[in-house]
Amino acid sequence: MIEQKPALEVLLCSPRGFCAGVSRAIETVESALRSHGAPVYVRHTIVHNKHVIQGLKTRGAVFVEELSEIPDDRAPVIFSAHGVATAVESEANRRGLFVIDAACPLVKKVHREAEAFYARGYEVVLIGHRGHPEVTGTLGQLPVGAITLIEDISAAKSFSPRTSNTLAYVTQTTLSADDTAEIIRVLQERFPAITGPRKSDICYATTNRQAAVKTVAPLVEAFIVVGSSNSSNSQRLREVAVSEGCAVAMLIEDASQLDWDLLAGIGKLGLTAGASVPEVLVEGLLDALAERFSLAVETVTTASEDGLSFALPRALLTNSSGSSTRQSASGAD
Repeated sequence: MIEQKPALEVLLCSPRGFCAGVSRAIETVESALRSHGAPVYVRHTIVHNKHVIQGLKTRGAVFVEELSEIPDDRAPVIFSAHGVATAVESEANRRGLFVIDAACPLVKKVHREAEAFYARGYEVVLIGHRGHPEVTGTLGQLPVGAITLIEDISAAKSFSPRTSNTLAYVTQTTLSADDTAEIIRVLQERFPAITGPRKSDICYATTNRQAAVKTVAPLVEAFIVVGSSNSSNSQRLREVAVSEGCAVAMLIEDASQLDWDLLAGIGKLGLTAGASVPEVLVEGLLDALAERFSLAVETVTTASEDGLSFALPRALLTNSSGSSTRQSASGAD
């Protein structure tokens, strides 16, 4: 007699997975490899996903942390989606490296805002997580000491600006929307004259994926986020699931990391993926779940990202036929 599998209903969040900035960054490396051949050097992991990185390595991408690791030749040097400090750009120019900047346009928007505020005489505050490459790059847009990093509400409450009348803030693009709003509220209460960007710096993809988790988390008993531990947006998705009442909320790279004991007795599961995660990893997880459970999968859609895209970096915009190349933002969704 065949043992009957326990039933498991999976609520699959949409949007999930690749965003426009990630799709653009990956396609930038792939396009450079097609056009110039291997090796193509990439400063920092192009996006925070080991499966993506390994796939690009097998095709000839060489990942480094510093420009000093790159030889003086004409092989392309790609800056990651997270952006870099101006000092890195200057060093690359000094050495005459062939640079292709794959920084997400929404990260570059934050850079321009910080520069504009500084040029207008504002003291600049950056809300973000210390050590994240995006934050390092944004801090590096201005002279040392020109930007103060605020990581949490406690720092917002203790922050002492040089003057409260010329104060401006920008934010990391992959933060928790709710946590960031609370930090901004504290700053605005303490410094009513503080100014910020006309539109939130938290990117559409981060906001959309968090909103989908907020919708699904109250409806399920456990939640799985597919994503890397060094991915800020993936970490925030797990935190949102917990804040919405999911005591069991896991962040895993792929199906091999799933703790099956945590799913014992679970009848309803939420599932999403961070913005650097290829859809094949979500499909692999569903396949693994189907081996142990009788699955019923329902997609819960809270926003559409169809048609959203960013042009590839200028150096790669024209292909061999002379036509412009664009990469879809919708990924596997």
